Amino acid sequence: MPKSYFTPRFFEFFEELGRNNNREWFQRNKDRYESEVRDPMLAFIADLGPRLHKLSRYYVADPRPSGGSMFRIYRNLRFSRDKTPYKTNTAAAIHHSNSGWPSPAFYISLSPNEIFGGVGMWHPDADGLGKVRDAIIAKPAVWKKAIGSREFTSRFELMGEKLSRPPKGYDPDHPLIEDLKRKDFVAGANFSRKEACSGAFLDQFSKACAASGPFVKFLTEAMGLKW
Repeated sequence: MPKSYFTPRFFEFFEELGRNNNREWFQRNKDRYESEVRDPMLAFIADLGPRLHKLSRYYVADPRPSGGSMFRIYRNLRFSRDKTPYKTNTAAAIHHSNSGWPSPAFYISLSPNEIFGGVGMWHPDADGLGKVRDAIIAKPAVWKKAIGSREFTSRFELMGEKLSRPPKGYDPDHPLIEDLKRKDFVAGANFSRKEACSGAFLDQFSKACAASGPFVKFLTEAMGLKW
């Protein structure tokens, strides 16, 4: 029987938090956070795990409440001008089990304003960028198939930052120069709140992950990791 993980109460919590982003309000509503936000998200991560395992046994969803795939709700305020203490979304990233950042990842974020699924590598370091760019040059047909299939393009849009000029050391006339100029190798898909609250959302999100399989596989192998 289809299982619904997220309810209107999930999004209402964040709407209220957005109006009351302070420690006192959060402490009064911490039980709500745990029962209406944290626990449903952890259950979704746990049930997503076997679906991702069918794509690659090296991407392991970790449903632990601390130190797992789910991000903390507490914001890092050290270098931020915005001193509100809590994030107004919840998110999770499933990385390669043999490597954390900057390995490719399957990512999901839910907030009142956006339900977003992402795949790929966001802001990889110079070494990671070089490895992916070199893989694109070495296997251009595989890359074009990974980002150009109907299954992928019907669900995802390539996004992220690009260099204004070709990267140093690469042929500016290369036919894939626009992809070589990418600073992020990531693709995103948006979902509606109605979709997120439906019993079909796990299937829907899992199918999106499957559609991104060749793209994530390309990046994974470019990084020297097993798929």
